[in-house]
Amino acid sequence: MRFDPKTVREEKNDHFEKAWNETKKYIKKAPLEEEYPRLQLGFGKPHPVYDTIQRLREAYMRMGFIEMMNPLIVDEKDVHKQFGEEALAVLDRCFYLAGLPRPNVGISDERIRMIRDILPGTDDDGIEKIRKVLHMYKKGTIEGDDLVFELSEQLGVEDALVVDVIDKVFPEFKELKPEGTTKTLRSHMTSGWFISLSELLERNEPPFSLFSIDRCFRREQQEDASRLMTYYSASCVIMDENVTIDHGKAVAEGILSQFGFQKFMFKPDTKRSKYYAPDTQIEVYAYHPKLDGGNTKYKDGWIEVATFGIYSPCALSEYNIPMPVMNLGLGVERLAMIVHDAKDMRSMSYPQFSQYGDWEMSDSNLARQVKLVKMPATDAGREIADAIVDGCKKYGKTPSPCEFEIWSGQLNGKKVTVRLVEPEPDTNLCGPAAFNEIVAYNGDILGIPNDKKWQKALENHSARTEITFIGAFAAEAAAEAEEAVLSGQSEHETRARMIKMLSEVNLKLTDLGQRYITGTKKKIDVRGPMFTTVQFKIEDE
Repeated sequence: MRFDPKTVREEKNDHFEKAWNETKKYIKKAPLEEEYPRLQLGFGKPHPVYDTIQRLREAYMRMGFIEMMNPLIVDEKDVHKQFGEEALAVLDRCFYLAGLPRPNVGISDERIRMIRDILPGTDDDGIEKIRKVLHMYKKGTIEGDDLVFELSEQLGVEDALVVDVIDKVFPEFKELKPEGTTKTLRSHMTSGWFISLSELLERNEPPFSLFSIDRCFRREQQEDASRLMTYYSASCVIMDENVTIDHGKAVAEGILSQFGFQKFMFKPDTKRSKYYAPDTQIEVYAYHPKLDGGNTKYKDGWIEVATFGIYSPCALSEYNIPMPVMNLGLGVERLAMIVHDAKDMRSMSYPQFSQYGDWEMSDSNLARQVKLVKMPATDAGREIADAIVDGCKKYGKTPSPCEFEIWSGQLNGKKVTVRLVEPEPDTNLCGPAAFNEIVAYNGDILGIPNDKKWQKALENHSARTEITFIGAFAAEAAAEAEEAVLSGQSEHETRARMIKMLSEVNLKLTDLGQRYITGTKKKIDVRGPMFTTVQFKIEDE
């Protein structure tokens, strides 16, 4: 079948145009705040751990290593082959995998009656189909997540009815308990390297320079600031006839120098894992200037960041690997804590969980939690709000008593006249706090004037809401004017006095912002004398 590409493009464009025209019918005019949003530009932000992983990947590849993916599920027999006498201690820290057994389900006469109560009209052929499907499930021909679908297809009934049958007729499924296997989740990347290297030798000729950065799992007694049950290991191996511990030193320096480490010390590791040859297991200590501040935890800038060694010939022989292998490994989270100035591995890895550390919200983000309560919905209402702000700028310092007409026009079919008034003597039209701006500063929400005292707070433009007391008040007054016209009032007055809280100036904090302020014991301080009054006269044309 032949077609003209130009015709297809024209028909496609015509289709999209029609669809857009239909969509526009349902698009409602957005409220003031949504129609004129604050411009927010920026970039995405990587997770500290994944950022470090990416940098490690690039560092390894710059040094000529090839990336590998090692087995994540390792049978306990491999742990015995690799760790020898230490295997039981290692397995004690491993997570074993378990699965639900496949029950041998029979269908008695009583069960047939129960099935027919739920699925009326099920004949002997239908019962036989159920028996056959359950037998296939037991044998593994049908997977557990396909069981309901297969029964539904065979019987021609809804899935919900099949679920009801399984729930009420076959209690064996509800009584199933997991049964353990000999398979474990990898606790050391080494467990995967032995298996991978053994398989590689079947089809490839050494030498090999390989790396893998992936999860490991360790059944710790408890997690703390420097230990997690699941963590990332950045591990590499060099298989070569002439490989020595000097290769480990060179790789450690080559990788870590790309993260700002400048000096290195190599010390024998007293743990002496059985899968390393005697006297080849080395701890890598590295100096980073970021850590050199007299902090005794890091010994004036020095910290242990990696371990390397030469695999034991005994362990290698279990996998028919005929030549030496140097292995180096480091914990990604530990390196990420240094790179990203983190103090707690849990809060760095899982910042969404409040129990893992203090909640930190940037002033820029906190400022975005301040919202207007009432906003005008019409063009005329928005004109009134602007006129109130402009009038206060122009006449705000006029000694009282005074009165100024600032707007007159049509609002929802009525003639509306707007005045700023202050009948009390010996004051001004507007109070001194009228043009205070709402800002976020050091985690607090403040209403402050634009003066030298608050210069530091006003420097951070992204933490300024650009909402003034008078601006928020004007939006409320205009919205109330719209409501007054619709309710048939002939006049209305909106007044602000001494401001003590956000709600008194038509503002609110989002639930998120409120939780942050309360949870971190920060403050909302928007106090200030505003004393501004707007009067509306509403008349028929």
